[in-house]
Amino acid sequence: MRMAGQVAAKVLRDMAQMVQPGVTTLELDQYAGERMAFYGGKSAFLGYCGFPAQTCISVNEVVIHGIADSRRLILGDIISLDVGVLFDGYIGDNAKTVMVGGCSAEAQKLMSVTEEALRKGIEQARTGNKVSDISRAVQKWVESNGCSVVREFVGHGVGRKLHEEPQIPNFWEGGKSPTLHPGMTLAIEPMVNLGEAAVKVLKDGWTTVTRDGSLSAHFEHTVLVTNGEPEVLTWPE
Repeated sequence: MRMAGQVAAKVLRDMAQMVQPGVTTLELDQYAGERMAFYGGKSAFLGYCGFPAQTCISVNEVVIHGIADSRRLILGDIISLDVGVLFDGYIGDNAKTVMVGGCSAEAQKLMSVTEEALRKGIEQARTGNKVSDISRAVQKWVESNGCSVVREFVGHGVGRKLHEEPQIPNFWEGGKSPTLHPGMTLAIEPMVNLGEAAVKVLKDGWTTVTRDGSLSAHFEHTVLVTNGEPEVLTWPE
């Protein structure tokens, strides 16, 4: 898992460095596939439940599962890059939102709030804690900063399969919650909207956008629960 996480982190880093006005999302996706192969891995997303791309590329109001195409990025866009890599039988999963050349103060705030929410969630990924401790930490931070948490999609366990138990919501509404144990590997991934929380899936069956057209951001790391501090497996070396 450490090796898979490092490959995923390198591909995400390389992909983000290619983001600039005029680049198409398809060019980004193809480049990511080339970098995965260079590092000895392959996409964990391509073909998963029929998904047609190597990565998920989500621009502006697209929350997650954006499909690469001929769209050219323009100055002021924000773009979420979600990279899952299969390496030697294990999967590393990570994501980040970056600006295209520059962006509005509102967009910068949204990205900052979302990235910090991820950090606060990771801090709770400790032996003896509950999944709900992660969920509450994310939700509290996001909502205290005037943003909203997407509820239809959640984080998850990750390992030999892309989606494993437990599910890791970015909100908490009560009920039982799994306890965290050493050796668990979790994909913690706040998805945060600048406006309302509601989302909708477009006709392609994948692309998920904010209902009110507001901007959305997405940050994710694969995290190992240990006997001590959480270990971020997708933190780039």
